[in-house]
Amino acid sequence: MVTTATPEPVAVGSRRRARWVHGPVLDVAMALCWVPFAAAGVALQDNTNQLAWFVSATLLLSFSHQPLTLALVYGDATNFRLRRRIFTWSPLIFAVAVFATRSISLATLAVVGGLWNAEHTLMQRYGITRIYGRKSGQDTGSTEKWMLFSWLGLAMVWAAADSRTPGRVERTGLGGNNKRGLDILTDLSPAARWALPVVALLALGFTARWIRDERHRGDAANPAKRFYIAATAALFITILVNPIAGFLGYVGAHAVEYFIIVHQSIGPRYASAAIDGGAPVGRAVRRLTRLGFFAVYLSIVVGLVMLLRRYGNLTTYALVVFTLGGMHVFYDGFIWKLRRPNVAHSLGVPVTP
Repeated sequence: MVTTATPEPVAVGSRRRARWVHGPVLDVAMALCWVPFAAAGVALQDNTNQLAWFVSATLLLSFSHQPLTLALVYGDATNFRLRRRIFTWSPLIFAVAVFATRSISLATLAVVGGLWNAEHTLMQRYGITRIYGRKSGQDTGSTEKWMLFSWLGLAMVWAAADSRTPGRVERTGLGGNNKRGLDILTDLSPAARWALPVVALLALGFTARWIRDERHRGDAANPAKRFYIAATAALFITILVNPIAGFLGYVGAHAVEYFIIVHQSIGPRYASAAIDGGAPVGRAVRRLTRLGFFAVYLSIVVGLVMLLRRYGNLTTYALVVFTLGGMHVFYDGFIWKLRRPNVAHSLGVPVTP
């Protein structure tokens, strides 16, 4: 469970103690939830059919978490009022933009969607890192952000520079939009080989700086944050060693983490109508319980996927998937700000003045 008490900032020189988001067991499981996906990718790498099935299942899991953001926006007036005009017109704007880009160049749509999702997935990891930092009184995290982005850049450049990447992509059975995006990545191989040493040095430099800063924090540092960062580093190392296994871990863990964070935060956030102002999503959570709410939500998502599979075509698929995905990435940047009191309260972190 998420603790709703506001933790006190930790003074330098105080006894070092892990400050968890949800608790040691769940936090460790969340930090390592990428491991089963990566392990499956390694175990299935010589079986093309099974690997292709598992990649599809992971992508389906990734899609399933995206519409949840819409429920949190349109089912909660407090969130909706944050950007009323944006939230009113965004569905139409995204749908028109996706349809127009799909008509002009499917490859462009795939690349933009892929890069935006990669950045969004990394920002979620950064956000979780910031929660750990805030729990121990750390108000800034610019070094961590640059370090994480340098790791992502190194992983992408490494994959593009590796001559084995096209063959690995073929074994995954990826097709359509995803394969077009990866094909463009591998087409950049000559340039990536030139850029690789520079990107690697940048990643090493930012990592060394982060380690130095953490050492200077001494007993004020949060061991829970260090564990999460170490797990993230292990994930990126896996991407360098086995890009397909790492890709599965990166994508799959993002969805699992999001479900865990939302599941834990909606308890305190929607504990009563007095707290949430009678938000429809809050009434649903209280009436169905959190598990019941997620069961109903996932049933709706499964129904949508079945409708797309039965009646949709490539244009419909692209319109629905990229529109919902774009709105999810865009909206999350507004509703999960830690400086918002209700968000901070639901995650048990102090509110920034």
